[in-house]
Amino acid sequence: MPTVATFDIEYLQYLGPDGRLVRDDLPEFARDRQNLVELFKQMLLVRSFDTKAVALQRTGKLGTYASCLGHEATHVGIGSAMQYDDVFAPSYREYGAQFMRGVKPREVLMYWGGDERGNDFSGPPHDYSWCVPIGTQNLHAAGAALAFKLRGEPRVAVACVGDGGSSKTDTYAAINAAGAYTLPFIQCIINNQWAISVPRNAQTGAKTLAQKGLAGGLDCVQVDGNDIIAVRAAMDHAILRARNGHGGSVIEFVTYRLSDHTTADDARRYRGEEEVKAAWEREPFTRLRTFLIGEKIWSETEEAKWKEECNRIADEEVNAYLETKVQPVEAMFDYLYAELPADVAAQRADALKWEGR
Repeated sequence: MPTVATFDIEYLQYLGPDGRLVRDDLPEFARDRQNLVELFKQMLLVRSFDTKAVALQRTGKLGTYASCLGHEATHVGIGSAMQYDDVFAPSYREYGAQFMRGVKPREVLMYWGGDERGNDFSGPPHDYSWCVPIGTQNLHAAGAALAFKLRGEPRVAVACVGDGGSSKTDTYAAINAAGAYTLPFIQCIINNQWAISVPRNAQTGAKTLAQKGLAGGLDCVQVDGNDIIAVRAAMDHAILRARNGHGGSVIEFVTYRLSDHTTADDARRYRGEEEVKAAWEREPFTRLRTFLIGEKIWSETEEAKWKEECNRIADEEVNAYLETKVQPVEAMFDYLYAELPADVAAQRADALKWEGR
């Protein structure tokens, strides 16, 4: 039978796990090594914050928290490529991307601490808030992309989902809409190998997750998600295509979740120590640090000073979170309805009475 179509999924990597370049055609932003230093510093800030957040939860000062340990290159790379007017639709652990867009660490802590005011975050007010329902944020982003196209605005919508979430119908629907309408939409699939306790090979038969975009007619690529040069280069390419009217992309970022799924999880129940140990050999910090030191643009002394600054910033944000005053009891009623139903108004009055007001 004749072949009517063939497809290939390319793999993008610039920096190997040993910190050495695997190709010499570096993208323009990486030719200025200072850009890489700034990205490395941001990655280190994210990891410092993440460590503090886990400690807060373990001491009863924060609710369930989803660590981003191991994802720093992917998250920071995604956020650094976007412009202010673009729209970001995260899932629930892409703090590095959000920090690049102006969200404050204290607002992340407020969200996980059960304070909805964390969703009223700093940075672009048109970005979407955290999304725990798996995959629904992708449809939101596709809708935003459709609005951009209808208005003739040179803006791009970027959505993040995990390897497990890539198998949800919401994700496929967003991809199909982006292809059918040639939308400025980028579906980032952050493949950290585990959908809570379900391994990647048990939840899909696809050879790659990037290929899930082929049926929608999108541009697809698989990227080393622990190589921030490759992450940023892939995002720059996809954003340029989208902004110039050439349609959407699906980018699979291959990384690894070095932490438990959340602080409510114990990953030792379903994955072995050897697997995690091997993943630490490929994590994003070591390779970039090795490269920067080899280029003589970073040093252990500079890193020690920056770690002190990261800890200072993290402590400042933690204190701001801990010192945030609790909302008054009526807040649970005042932001649900334009006009309170009579029975809810009665409950509000009772709540105020119980507080002696």
